[in-house]
Amino acid sequence: MANTLHFSATLQAAASPVFSKRTNKMHCKSLRVQTGNYNSVAACLAQSRSNRVLKVSCEAARVDVLEMSITNNQAEKQLTCVMKFGGSSLASAERMREVAELILSFPNESPVIVLSAMGKTTNKLLLAGEKAVSCGVTNVDSIEELSFIKELHLRTAKELEVDESVIAKHLDELEQLLNGIAMMKELTPRTKDYLVSFGECMSTRIFAAYMNKIGAKARQYDAFEIGFITTDDFTNADILEATYPAVAQSLHGDWSRDPAIPIVTGFLGKGWRSCAITTLGRGGSDLTATTIGKALGLREIQVWKDVDGVLTCDPNIYPHAEPVPYLTFDEAAELAYFGAQVLHPQSMRPAREADIPGRDMRKAVLTSIVLKRNVTMLDIVSTRMLGQYGFLAKVFSIFEDLGISVDVVATSEVSISLTLDPSKLWCRELIQQASELDHVVEELEKIAVVNLLQHRSIISLIGNVQRSSLILEKVFNVLRVKGINVQMISQGASKVNISLIVNDDEAEQCVRSLHAAFFESASLN
Repeated sequence: MANTLHFSATLQAAASPVFSKRTNKMHCKSLRVQTGNYNSVAACLAQSRSNRVLKVSCEAARVDVLEMSITNNQAEKQLTCVMKFGGSSLASAERMREVAELILSFPNESPVIVLSAMGKTTNKLLLAGEKAVSCGVTNVDSIEELSFIKELHLRTAKELEVDESVIAKHLDELEQLLNGIAMMKELTPRTKDYLVSFGECMSTRIFAAYMNKIGAKARQYDAFEIGFITTDDFTNADILEATYPAVAQSLHGDWSRDPAIPIVTGFLGKGWRSCAITTLGRGGSDLTATTIGKALGLREIQVWKDVDGVLTCDPNIYPHAEPVPYLTFDEAAELAYFGAQVLHPQSMRPAREADIPGRDMRKAVLTSIVLKRNVTMLDIVSTRMLGQYGFLAKVFSIFEDLGISVDVVATSEVSISLTLDPSKLWCRELIQQASELDHVVEELEKIAVVNLLQHRSIISLIGNVQRSSLILEKVFNVLRVKGINVQMISQGASKVNISLIVNDDEAEQCVRSLHAAFFESASLN
């Protein structure tokens, strides 16, 4: 059976109650654009400032526990899709009401709901933990972020007329945890994951209680209790294969015995060795949603966002960026990894593991231009590389030992140029960052001459780079006119990405110029 990829953006105009819906479907080798009114959702979200949806759907491979034939009269009893909502969609009681109304506006769906923490709760929790390390046990009550989190969740429960007892235990445990951090004067990655888990655990409990109050039977689930099994890489864990049958058995079993809308915490898992709570990295709720979709063999995964969807570039850099009408799984994965804040970088993995057909790559050259700032570049030069084997292994073993990821790589006969992943390095303390960079250079200088270059940016051109000669010709013509020097270039193995390294202070001008050349000129795209 052919697989289907859906990207749809649904948004409310500020002065109009009518939604427009842009749907892009991939059947076999192409995507079709369809438009139409979406009044039912508009009615539900009449009071919403904005709410837009990015929808991804695929025919994922069913796990063994779900391999069964479903007849027409049974199908209505099955879970049909995943709907994931981010923190901005849950930032207040009013937004939660709107999400509930939106879910109920699809009476023919039996969705699994995946929720993030409310608003900026995750950031507040992390900041509260950092303050607890230095404030002392007696001053934990005075941490502003703790007071904010308590007030937000208790106020939301009150406004939704939900019993505060659904989160009282978690608020008490949160305060106890911060007291423990203050006493130990230490915030380890393991403790940090436990700390931030309170956000999703409380938002899902409030929302599930509200759904039950309005007559929509719902059941709350913590992802780490229903089979989300991960590595023990705290703050950035990977989901293990054992997750799929475990999640399927848990959710499908409960649904079969007593149907109720599952309300699942995003972002969280359980380490397979430690049995401690882990997190999937920032934006990991998207990965939770696609994992559930694959585990249950669902045809549709809806990731609701408060942005316009995938655009041709960052609208903060170039306000005339346009929605992307065509997107493959490879392109979506590259866009997410290199900085597009629409999907979690790993969230496409479960969906793409099925046999996803590609689209006709002859139709367009570029899909989008993505900018990743604050990158560190290393030039590693050694004549020992010439005609030798094993040199690259020595270089990358140094990064492996330090747990540092590499973004972009280019090699020649006697040199290697690479960039370090800022999302893995800059999340650490400033002192630790400097120490690790010094250590990297120190180790590399044992085998090569090293030049460290900071304040660089990666500009990634996502699209049909099989026509790379046409792309590069236009790129270098544009940059030559603007006087911008490209310090490194690399083409990804996925064949949908060409990355350029430039100075940070030239990056935005570069993106604007390239966008004008590729998306506002009829000659190539």
